[in-house]
Amino acid sequence: MGEDPVITAVRGGDDDAVRVLLAGGADPEAVDGRGVSALCLAIAAFDGNVAGYLVDGGADALRRLPDGGTPLLRAVDSGSVALVNEVLGGGPLPDGADRAELLARARLWHERGAVAVLRERTGSSGPVEFTRVRDRDGTRWCHEVRLGGSSVHDGHTGVLTLLEERLGLRPGVGELAGRAGALEHPDGEHASWAQLVATLAGRRDDATWDAVAALRAHPDPLRRRFGAQVLASLHVGGYCGVRSPFLERALELFLGWGADERHPDVLAEVLAGLHPFTDPRIQPLGLAHLQHPAAQVRARVAGLLESAPSRGLERWTYTPEGLDAMLRLARDPDATVREDAVYQLADRKDPSPAVGEALAAALDDEEQGVRIWAVFGLAERDDPRCVAGAGKVGPVADRAAVAWVLDAPARYERRRREREGPATAG
Repeated sequence: MGEDPVITAVRGGDDDAVRVLLAGGADPEAVDGRGVSALCLAIAAFDGNVAGYLVDGGADALRRLPDGGTPLLRAVDSGSVALVNEVLGGGPLPDGADRAELLARARLWHERGAVAVLRERTGSSGPVEFTRVRDRDGTRWCHEVRLGGSSVHDGHTGVLTLLEERLGLRPGVGELAGRAGALEHPDGEHASWAQLVATLAGRRDDATWDAVAALRAHPDPLRRRFGAQVLASLHVGGYCGVRSPFLERALELFLGWGADERHPDVLAEVLAGLHPFTDPRIQPLGLAHLQHPAAQVRARVAGLLESAPSRGLERWTYTPEGLDAMLRLARDPDATVREDAVYQLADRKDPSPAVGEALAAALDDEEQGVRIWAVFGLAERDDPRCVAGAGKVGPVADRAAVAWVLDAPARYERRRREREGPATAG
């Protein structure tokens, strides 16, 4: 007999095939020739999408395996926050001894760290290999840590935090902020940091707001930066379309904090927290930081310079002072600042000819991202210079991820042909 189709699809990472097979009645508990289940194969491959389909299809994440563990324990060992979230799924959560075992395993990895636990498990004293990897949706990253023939992701702090949330535990703001401050990679896109932020932002209550807002006065800039990110997330979105109760207090807090904060990493996050707001006090704050020595701060300024859409215009525009500042940012010495400014100019339909000239000048920028957004912006403005500019972009590594942006000149050409109509016969 050949291999079970579910196993074949799991080995190939074909989540669509897994989904279709399960919908057609395939066995979610299929095993390979060695008796390893499809779910365990998906977990070993860090494939959260496939694991999620299997659990939703009936695979038992709490089933005891020959080694005494469970698929869920293996997911916790993996250190992948996204994978654990999928394996937890919407099914029954562990209780009693299973719950205690799961939390103890997560705390072990969190407290000792991936390298120490791997050395103990493998007995290897050899070199450790670190590879930066992203979740399949590209929103979070972590390191894959390889040692002695085994590999895990370094998101165990995020895994513990996620488990506590799902199991109804509620560590205090100080505890979670301490975890953030102790991370080896305190990056806003790292899976553990992002999970810590999301956990507190998901609470959406006054006590959480007050405790996180108090981090503004913390002497550790990492704690302050963490607090700024949580507060920015708390005020966004509201509840199922209902206006967030934190909007007004977030605006006032960030305006004051943005004027006082001196650490560039923290200041950048505070300014980012003001991006969703429209208030006449915001642009002056942005202009005050236009010449800040730290590039990460200047990169946030572009999002503070817009004016609300004028009547008859579809998108946001700029005051004369705001536009002058944007044009300056588009020529900034730092590539990240230039790319953010050119992106903002490209995405807004400010009618000023100076915007078109700035985008055209950016076609020769040394940074490919700047050139990509410059071409897009010119195409959106129906500026024919986008056609020649497209030839300056160069090969794009992951074209599929930005295909709509890269195809803007082709859409411009179609619009031009439609306006001109069919050629008239002579």
